[in-house]
Amino acid sequence: MNVITLASRKGGAGKSTLTAHLAACSYAAGRRCLLIDADPQGSLSLWQSLRPDGQPPIQNAARGIDRALAFAAIEGYEWVFIDTAPTMWVVVQEAIRAATLVVIPARPGFFDLNAVRETVATARERGRPYCVVLNAAPSKRDEREMAVVVQSRAFLDKHQIPVWSGQISQRTGLALTLAVGKSACEHEPDSAAAAEIAGLWSAIERSVAAINAAHAAARKGQGRAA
Repeated sequence: MNVITLASRKGGAGKSTLTAHLAACSYAAGRRCLLIDADPQGSLSLWQSLRPDGQPPIQNAARGIDRALAFAAIEGYEWVFIDTAPTMWVVVQEAIRAATLVVIPARPGFFDLNAVRETVATARERGRPYCVVLNAAPSKRDEREMAVVVQSRAFLDKHQIPVWSGQISQRTGLALTLAVGKSACEHEPDSAAAAEIAGLWSAIERSVAAINAAHAAARKGQGRAA
């Protein structure tokens, strides 16, 4: 079971938005996935309630992350997407600890990027793979990144924080589709917004495959040593 935790100490980074779009993209690709809402604000639950078919299903983390993940394992879900609150409360730390991959959304800019470091520290302390995603970024011009995005990548590189090579641009379609219980990949599959979400989802799939392969190789090596 692959667990993708979206976490950030900074409010407004786009955790709920990306969780919804990524989960819908995964579901549309035929993956069996579950949502876990670990944010008391309940934005992900609101979006899921607007879904015509009620899919992907959702669990609330009010009784703990481990309980929700145990349900997911019993039911045989392949992918679990966890939306978290903009804090480092115990439930968020549990969600990071349980993650196959921690995705950290951050808007390009000094305040948002500086706040990333606390989430990164938590992921490092728990030995969880993580990556920053530049979200709500200004759109490229002639396929060139804007100066603030280039500056943000330099900041992250300086602090040895891995960052996705793509970006999620500030686009009205990302918000408008959520308001009707859909995602960009479902509502406007040929749009630029859908292409960026699909690109991020593809990158996450490849990263998780590499993480799982590394774990399998390590277990095999331990077996030989024994």
